[in-house]
Amino acid sequence: MLFPQARRALESSADEQSVIDPGFDVVAARAADREAALAQPREDVAEVRDVDADGVPCRLYRPADARPGVVVHLHGGGFVLNDVDVHDAAVRMFANRAGVAVLSVDFRRPPEDRFPAAPDDVDTVLAWLGAHAEAEGIAGPVSVHGDSAGGNLALVAALRNPGRLAAVVLIYPFLDPHGSFGSFATETHGFDPREAAWYWEQYAATPADLDHPDLAPLRSDRLGTLPPTLVVTAEHDPLRDEGEHLAARLAEEGVQVVGTRYLGQLHGFWRHTATYDAAEPLMWQVAGFLRQHA
Repeated sequence: MLFPQARRALESSADEQSVIDPGFDVVAARAADREAALAQPREDVAEVRDVDADGVPCRLYRPADARPGVVVHLHGGGFVLNDVDVHDAAVRMFANRAGVAVLSVDFRRPPEDRFPAAPDDVDTVLAWLGAHAEAEGIAGPVSVHGDSAGGNLALVAALRNPGRLAAVVLIYPFLDPHGSFGSFATETHGFDPREAAWYWEQYAATPADLDHPDLAPLRSDRLGTLPPTLVVTAEHDPLRDEGEHLAARLAEEGVQVVGTRYLGQLHGFWRHTATYDAAEPLMWQVAGFLRQHA
């Protein structure tokens, strides 16, 4: 059952334009999302600065008394929407609670830059960290964290770079371009499966890409190479079953995996701490997982 906060969120967003509306304007939607996000209150972090990771723009957050290492954060938004500004308030909170530096990546997005531009950018950032982390003052374990489409990119980064990462955190990851799991039929609250299909269509450069393991990581033969992994799902999310399928697959592969389903919640709740009581406890859960493994 949807919790009351989730029901109210659905009601308040009922009039928002869908991405599948023929008049939907990607550029205008990005600008509106950024404007709304920048109006949010935000926590102070000891150090926040923009960095250039060999051509990939990023924002580095380093809290006071940060322990060694860095978490690479990959934002959600169906690969198409959002950016480091939209996620700024949430990443500030996350960095302060995790007690470790966070590097938020402004990867290239479709339709301007389709697959594999985004995962290639993440690889570039990981390589840059290997060469520059000490000079940046963030040497130590490297982990990845992503929500929704960012969860896809985080998983793909770990699969492309076996042995490189200390931990992986996936918040309701977007994994199956074919929408073949049962929750796509039963959990359509606020995230229409037709919208999911639209995002995949923007991301893939060719139809064949929809079956490429770097786009559809459930098809990868490297799942057993992952480091300790946390997979979080929301009960009323069409992506729920694919995330939980991944967690079960990882367990069978011998990966140290934790899977958590947040009851009563919708897709997207993680970064909206003013709306959902579950959002900040999830940040603390992730912080604890990273402290344990990285």
